[in-house]
Amino acid sequence: MNFQLENKVAIVTGSSRGLGLSAATSLLAEGCKVLAVARSAEELHKFEAENPDSVVACICDMKDIETVKTLPAQAIEAFGRLDIVVNNAGIAPAGKFLEQDDRVWEEVFAINETAPALLAKVAGRHMVEQGSGKIINIASTSGILGKPLLVAYSSSKGAVLQMTKALAAELARSGVQVNAIAPGAFATDAQRVVLDSPDLLARRVAKIPAKRMADSDEIGPMVCYLASPLSDFVAGSVFVIDGGESSKL
Repeated sequence: MNFQLENKVAIVTGSSRGLGLSAATSLLAEGCKVLAVARSAEELHKFEAENPDSVVACICDMKDIETVKTLPAQAIEAFGRLDIVVNNAGIAPAGKFLEQDDRVWEEVFAINETAPALLAKVAGRHMVEQGSGKIINIASTSGILGKPLLVAYSSSKGAVLQMTKALAAELARSGVQVNAIAPGAFATDAQRVVLDSPDLLARRVAKIPAKRMADSDEIGPMVCYLASPLSDFVAGSVFVIDGGESSKL
């Protein structure tokens, strides 16, 4: 399928590894230029070196709000335009909610909700002015159903889903589509503890009707679809990719 993304420009946060790297790589394969944003300088610069004509690395801590707000301008300076934002960066510290330090909640919301919201706000102004744009928020099935030991993470991703719907309703009239993807269990470094334990992995997979965890590259086609003109009538939607886990009783 031709996603009609040739020479479009995307910002992808958290793009040095995992789902962010998969999203960025998939967009590159469709002809996009990418401002690749992450904290991991070594991995990010390697990605840039492998794609010197189409990737510009941007080292950014998503808690640094003032830098986050400059990302749209950096993308435009690097490639001359901005068409797509993929809000992927996030953290998921596990622990018993009643025992967690209050700062955990603050940090999770700063990275998982406040930074994506402000990036969408600044990029959205540019997109409204040009009359087109795509904002894709990577949420989680934990934001739909909730998960024990991940109360802050689940809460922040639930907020991302509601922001997606509200912002979609506000911006659709200006030609800007906002949607979300809610991944379930993907075999990324974030799941390393599970992947490295045969017992934990077996128990995790037993909960998934598809009987496996997803490969990281399985998110790419959905990102490309939501980034493309083919999804111009899709707004405020949440696309769950979880092998059927959240569909069962």
